[in-house]
Amino acid sequence: MRLIFSIPVVIAALGYFVDIYDLLLFGIVRIPSLKALGLNPDVDGTFILNAQMIGLLIGGIFWGIFGDKKGRLSVLFGSILVYSLANIACGFLPYFPKEHLVYQYAGLRFIAGIGLAGELGAGITLVSESLPKNLRAIGTSVVAGFGLMGAVVAQLTVELAGGWNISYIIGGVLGILLLFLRISVSESGIYKNIEHESVSKGNFLSFFTNKDRLIRYLKCIAIGLPTWYCIGILAVLANQFAPEMGIESVSPGKAIMWAYVGISIGDFTSGFISHLLKSRKMAIFYMLTFTIVGVAIMLFGNTNSETKYYIFCVWLGLGTGYWAMFVTLAAEQFGTNIRNTATTTVPNMVRGLVPVMIFAFDFFKKDVSVIMSAAIVGIIVFGLAFYSSLTISETHDKDLEFTE
Repeated sequence: MRLIFSIPVVIAALGYFVDIYDLLLFGIVRIPSLKALGLNPDVDGTFILNAQMIGLLIGGIFWGIFGDKKGRLSVLFGSILVYSLANIACGFLPYFPKEHLVYQYAGLRFIAGIGLAGELGAGITLVSESLPKNLRAIGTSVVAGFGLMGAVVAQLTVELAGGWNISYIIGGVLGILLLFLRISVSESGIYKNIEHESVSKGNFLSFFTNKDRLIRYLKCIAIGLPTWYCIGILAVLANQFAPEMGIESVSPGKAIMWAYVGISIGDFTSGFISHLLKSRKMAIFYMLTFTIVGVAIMLFGNTNSETKYYIFCVWLGLGTGYWAMFVTLAAEQFGTNIRNTATTTVPNMVRGLVPVMIFAFDFFKKDVSVIMSAAIVGIIVFGLAFYSSLTISETHDKDLEFTE
């Protein structure tokens, strides 16, 4: 217990809490903020969301390389400063010039996305390298399980703060406060062992110059896709499903909140499931199976009320609560010299593919219903995830002191 709740774990958990709060805040305030600013919640909202996700993709590569070259702590300090300042700026959008406001909003979410990209990967890498190998899964589950409650707090803050812009400012201030707490965190001992060695560090292109390494990398990305399919389509775009399901209205903000209630519980339990099974792969496989059953019933069952929709959001959240396990799996697949690059870019590649999933969803909507469009995208996403989870190498109790 002393190791599981050590300073690196606690600080990483608090950091991920603020990260998730700020990451999902736009999804929660998308409709009220865009209406207040005189923008279109669907067209402009999709554009701004895509800008944030592209920022995550670019930021993931930048912070991943930076963390392997300069250390895990440098990312934890730099990334939180960037996204905190961007979120505070979002709070002052009502006072910005009205001309080109959509591009200003998108630009700030893009910058926030770049900052948000570094938090999880660096935190999970630091915790994975700081804990004994038999406690890694539980430690990273504590980080993600507590951190993901940031989505719940974000929704409650929006409801209680009295204004969507106040919620942005609160998120930014929380990040600045956490910056001072991080002074007490020490660098990873495993990273220190190679810090001054001549081995190549943070070489992002190395994932594409070796066939075995590339396959491992792509499988890690594929395993995480269902998590953001459920959030990015079924929760963030929940209002689009309501008419076809015969529901008067569904709040995307509440759908996100309830999904993350489930994800937080799922993340807490996924580490213990992996610990009991002595397998990362099988823990993820069982949770994927649980999730796809929930998606099928949600889309084609009798989901005819707002309450039922939120119940299914919790179900999907519980199933996709293998997020911490999937990021830990990515950390364990690669050597110390590119571990932070892998652990930071993999989840952000998943997030960065949200615009692709939304594009496919919108493309299929032209010819089929919203529900069938979501089902087609889901079949592709879950197919890739099941194949990858079954064929990737097992990393339970793997020694992490190695380089590529």
